[in-house]
Amino acid sequence: MTFFGNLTRFATACAVVTGVAASVAAMAAEPKHGGTIKIYQRDNPPSASIHEEATYSVNVPFMAVFNNLVLYKQDVPQNSMSDIVPELATSWKWSGDYKTLTFMLRKGVKWHDGKPFTAQDVKCTFDMLKGTSANKFRKNPRKAWYDNLENVSVENDFQATFHLGHPQPAMLALLASGYSPIYPCHVSARDMRVHPIGTGPFKFVEFKQNEDIKLVRNRDYWKKDRPYLDAIEYPIITNRSTAMLAFVAGKVDMTFPTEVTPPIQRDIAKQDPTAVCVSAPTNVSTNLIVNRDAAPFNEPDIRMAMALAIDRKAFVDILSEGQNKIGGTMLPAPDGVWGMPDDMLRKMPGYDPDVAKNREQARALMAKHGYGPDKHLKVKVSTRNIAQYRDAAVILIDHLKTIWMDGELEEVESSNWFAKVARKDYAVGLNLTGNAVDDPDQAFFENYSCKSERNYTGYCNPALEKLFEAQSQELDQAKRKQMVWDIDFKLQEDVARPIIFHSTQATCWKPYVHGFSPMVNSSYNGFRFEDLWVDK
Repeated sequence: MTFFGNLTRFATACAVVTGVAASVAAMAAEPKHGGTIKIYQRDNPPSASIHEEATYSVNVPFMAVFNNLVLYKQDVPQNSMSDIVPELATSWKWSGDYKTLTFMLRKGVKWHDGKPFTAQDVKCTFDMLKGTSANKFRKNPRKAWYDNLENVSVENDFQATFHLGHPQPAMLALLASGYSPIYPCHVSARDMRVHPIGTGPFKFVEFKQNEDIKLVRNRDYWKKDRPYLDAIEYPIITNRSTAMLAFVAGKVDMTFPTEVTPPIQRDIAKQDPTAVCVSAPTNVSTNLIVNRDAAPFNEPDIRMAMALAIDRKAFVDILSEGQNKIGGTMLPAPDGVWGMPDDMLRKMPGYDPDVAKNREQARALMAKHGYGPDKHLKVKVSTRNIAQYRDAAVILIDHLKTIWMDGELEEVESSNWFAKVARKDYAVGLNLTGNAVDDPDQAFFENYSCKSERNYTGYCNPALEKLFEAQSQELDQAKRKQMVWDIDFKLQEDVARPIIFHSTQATCWKPYVHGFSPMVNSSYNGFRFEDLWVDK
């Protein structure tokens, strides 16, 4: 029996479940210690360093190795400020002007190599993120998150204070993300890429390329009754069909999170009716990226023509049978807090449901630059070599043909993809952008600020960036939301990074797996796994 469709707010519909195994009695059962769980890993992570990477192919296997100062509650699917709880911090306090944030830290915590955790580790982590440390990251994709952070001061071993340039209430939300672990001072950034040392519920054992990743229970974990599991193993299975067959056959206990499409979900229901599948928005947008410095894409008309060629409904219908959602930069409501109203959305370039009219406008722009039925523009469309990227890229190439662009697909391995687009080594690309926090500060500063490493298109609008800062400081939520909508509209109007759709996909697990709650407004923050347990 299958139940699925669009999710509403978590409070009214927190899950879409396949199978008869998700009984209330099972969910209420007493957790058990022991056992190993296998979760298939979709590809080889570029490294084991969460701070240096830009894919949750790293968060999923390695988030369990670490702790944050604060974290979103792992059993509440919709992330919000009210559901942020202490981890390495025991408490925090804002100054009246929201420019100083002080954390009191947990005592008696040890790194996995036995050394004590102190406030100095907090300072070291954020010095590396700001690029002011001698211990340098090779890549620093979220440096822009902390442009407003002037410094972290250490009052004593168990107190650290964040000093901000201007008020920024959302700083706490950024710190609660799965992308915000605390690193040890005494381990080099280079070593963290290959053998991460954390304070988290699981210790790193090994990472074998094309084989597996293994973690083992941290028996000295500061939370004495966690984790429940003895170990987690992530066999690397890069072919999605093979991975799903492994799940159905019981060779793995859980799919890679949000990897299950509606057709695959139906197949799983037929082959293993006991499987539990939960479908949820991921806060990951599929988008068109264009290198604004590469001719002829340095011409605004050419970029606008590409944006107008996109038939968003076709993407949604083909890839998700109508479950994916159309929106701007921010995740659409009600799952997203900051999504733009539909009437405003339809006024943005390419969002008019009259696709024929949009494409007629696009062809007129192409004709201005000499292109037409007898002169096509040949373009290489680059994308990451995993199914979620490839499938959408094929559709994009088909849409571009309608405006006299002939696309050739270039598939790039995961270990190279984000570095390639960060150095602008592409002309046109099909990309997926995950918003690790459902807050405009994360989305705007990371993806659109002029100097951000994650600003893959080279879009730079200093006047708009001042509005990023203005909305960040606004304490009135209604006023801030209107500012966010206006900014989002301008980003689409400027063809900064045209958003095609926001994904809704499922995660499946065996009925004996308990304690996992997929999140509806971020697929990056829910993998601490200390509450995961099995009852075989």
